[in-house]
Amino acid sequence: EVQLVESGGGLVQPGGSLRLSCVASGFTFANYAIGWFRQAPGKEREGLSCVDNSERRMYHADSIEGRFTMSSDNAKNTVYLQMNRLTPEDTAVYYCAADVRCKAFLSDNDMKYWGRGTPVTVSS
Repeated sequence: EVQLVESGGGLVQPGGSLRLSCVASGFTFANYAIGWFRQAPGKEREGLSCVDNSERRMYHADSIEGRFTMSSDNAKNTVYLQMNRLTPEDTAVYYCAADVRCKAFLSDNDMKYWGRGTPVTVSS
């Protein structure tokens, strides 16, 4: 059974940082792509970043350039999203998702398997 479990969300002040983690199981991590998404209240889902562990390629949205960094640890079956200089506009539920390639992330803003999400609130 494929499982993706996010953690690391919480309440942070504007300008602060958080590191989200996503632990994957039930598939060969090194052969899959993992993506980070978020969905704010009343807004559409937004794809943030995707790493293709098989092709060793990474993609990210322009909106997070310079502030969010995704990384992957194949030994731990875990991906991370380091988020810096957070603003209230970053408040959302953050999800990780998995698929064979990042193609679905790029073309459909969707992937096959999803975690339950971890909430992030940026507020003073």
